[in-house]
Amino acid sequence: MSDPAEFSFSVGTRLDGQYGRTGELRTPHGTIATPAFIPVGTKATVKSVLPETMREIGAQALLANAYHLYLQPGPDIVDEAGGLGRFMNWPGPTFTDSGGFQVMSLGVGFKKVIAMEAVDTPDDNAVAAGKERLAHVDDDGVTFRSHLDGSKHRFTPEVSMGIQHRLGADVMFAFDELTTLMNTRGYQERSLRRTHEWAQRCIDEHERLTVERGHRPYQALFAVIQGAQYEDLRRKACRELEDIRGRAGTGFDGYGIGGALEKHNLGTIVGWCSAELPEEKPRHLLGISEPEDLFVAVANGADTFDCVNPSRVARNAALYVDEGRFNINTARFRRDFTPIDETCDCYTCANYTRAYLHHLFKAKEMLAATLCTIHNERFTIRLVDRIRESIAGGYFEEFRREFMGRWQGRIKAPGL
Repeated sequence: MSDPAEFSFSVGTRLDGQYGRTGELRTPHGTIATPAFIPVGTKATVKSVLPETMREIGAQALLANAYHLYLQPGPDIVDEAGGLGRFMNWPGPTFTDSGGFQVMSLGVGFKKVIAMEAVDTPDDNAVAAGKERLAHVDDDGVTFRSHLDGSKHRFTPEVSMGIQHRLGADVMFAFDELTTLMNTRGYQERSLRRTHEWAQRCIDEHERLTVERGHRPYQALFAVIQGAQYEDLRRKACRELEDIRGRAGTGFDGYGIGGALEKHNLGTIVGWCSAELPEEKPRHLLGISEPEDLFVAVANGADTFDCVNPSRVARNAALYVDEGRFNINTARFRRDFTPIDETCDCYTCANYTRAYLHHLFKAKEMLAATLCTIHNERFTIRLVDRIRESIAGGYFEEFRREFMGRWQGRIKAPGL
């Protein structure tokens, strides 16, 4: 029988007067030193990059998407292959999300983007311009149409647990309803109650499947905290989820902080959750990767976080350096024979020039996405590694001030 003791978390160095800390997250497929950035391989691959390369650039774990793998190739195939890690030739820890984000994006038509600012006139029926609603939520689950072929499907907490158990990730998330900042306070309250009820159903089904699938390594289950920008709802969600137990007495192994939030309130919201959640359980912040957000998230208690952004913007010619983000496909780089960043230790910076990368994008060569993704993922992983080292070394605030003193967000070119 799979053993829950295969998963554990221990706290290391704490930030004075703040919720931030270092730690170790132990899974059946390896230990993650935290804080840690978890790159996203949505369909069991980080787009354009070999899993072996992700290991070489320092990725400690990868996250895949239950919704996408359910549709293609199907969780039964991944299970037959021996689980997500073996299927994609990734030897380290893996995460899967529950499909809750896709429920939201299919429902309101915003695809991969959630507004990071509240609107003056919330509208629970809002749908993105030119889009149609492909998902409908009720108290039992969600009915949706596939974005691939329009076929009809149904997700419930039990279905999500079944899919994720067959995918076999070390860490999986309870099925939740992700709201947006366009939703009314009343809808946020109803959604929170629904997500709480789904969390209970998830942990009950998780217990059952853990016994049934005892031939597989133990999979940890994280609850997901919603509540948008409302302090009382966020704190209520934390307390109620902490109290949930399965029929056999099982509690959640950790917690995901998700949902709609305003960027300027990110640290405040994470801090609310950290204040309520048990110190001995890990906290995962869903969908964050911009440098300014990483510092804020870590200081306020996030242990791990994932985001598609480093790879997505790389495919669109945007590159990260310590001063900010810039586009390599602009004319000024046509004859620039220097690396992206002379201080970076990634494969791309060691072997290729800005001029060559500029050429690849102009020529529409696939190698452009590969080389730029390697750099952006390494930049983000390395930055979080440096944040972790600064906490352990007692100089986090000095490092944050020094880095943010250079970071400009979007820039026209490095050094400007």
